[in-house]
Amino acid sequence: QVQLVESGGGLVQAGGSLRLSCAASGPAFRINTMAWYRHTPKMERELVASMPSGASANYADSVKGRFTISRDNAKNTVYLQMNSLKPDDTAVYYCAMILTTNQGLGHYWGQGTQVTVSS
Repeated sequence: QVQLVESGGGLVQAGGSLRLSCAASGPAFRINTMAWYRHTPKMERELVASMPSGASANYADSVKGRFTISRDNAKNTVYLQMNSLKPDDTAVYYCAMILTTNQGLGHYWGQGTQVTVSS
């Protein structure tokens, strides 16, 4: 069973930075797409950033220029570097990966990590 484990959330003041990590582990798989979503009380789940394999990253307009998604293929890990954080960035952040496994193509989620930005 493939699992995604997130780390790196926490409490930070406005203007500060955090880096989220998400590592995939389990039986043989190939990563197709890595992404980060967030879920706030005010809105439904929002796609923050995504990075298909071999393609450029895409970002929500609300985070462009402040957040950077990156991946370490050797570690099966995706990162989200968040700079110039704002209170509106407060949310539970989830990593997501589209993986090809022995069972075929599947969509996998991390457990979520809370990011709280104080004003």
